Amino acid sequence: MATHDTTDSPRRRIIEAAVELLEKGGPDAVSTRAVAAAAGMQPPAIYRLFGDKEGLLEAVAEHGYAQFLESKRAQVDPQPQDPVEDLRRGWDMVVEFGISRPELFAVMNRATGRGADLAHRAGLEILHGRVRRLAAGGWLRVDEELAAQIIHATGRGAVTTWHSIPADRRNPALLTALREAMVAAVTRAEPTVPATETGPAAAARALRAALPDDADVLSDAEQHLLREWLTRLAADGGVHREGPGAATRLRPVSPRP
Repeated sequence: MATHDTTDSPRRRIIEAAVELLEKGGPDAVSTRAVAAAAGMQPPAIYRLFGDKEGLLEAVAEHGYAQFLESKRAQVDPQPQDPVEDLRRGWDMVVEFGISRPELFAVMNRATGRGADLAHRAGLEILHGRVRRLAAGGWLRVDEELAAQIIHATGRGAVTTWHSIPADRRNPALLTALREAMVAAVTRAEPTVPATETGPAAAARALRAALPDDADVLSDAEQHLLREWLTRLAADGGVHREGPGAATRLRPVSPRP
């Protein structure tokens, strides 16, 4: 992402003018002539700084991600008292951004440049952090990766669905219902590992989430092997199955020198 934009730089003025035009009239309103006029500059400046309109829209996407990540990071609590409620707040923030700034949200999702990709990954890291805290507390009912995918997909889907509905038929209860369906899909009602549960899936998820990255008590090979076992246990509970699925059962693995 660009880090050299100062408040009064020509690049910054052009991007902010493009964002304003985008949010008022959509991508068609972001012509080089219109943006240059809004920024108080000449069109050649846009070609010199961004190459073409697509380059400008990529810069707009990076700018949108920067704003989004700033607000998202400000909301992050590394040790929330209620990680499930923290999940709700994070989901609501993403959906609110997409609903209140639909044109910018759409450009961000279409962006393919390196800066936008790095920013997108940074956002996913925040999401994975929330999921990891849920797992460490014994809240997750599914694997961490699947949980992150469900959370991400339902948030984006909620925004897309909302904008596909005529304005006079939109009901905020839809967003609440989608959010709660997501919460029910990825979390347990209580952060416990019931004795009646088949297999140690929940315990494996919690232990894997709590493992430090630099545990001195285990070698690198042992850590890798342990995480592999925990991942497989968390995925299906380590249930031994016969028949066609028998190949997926857990088997002892002898560490190699």
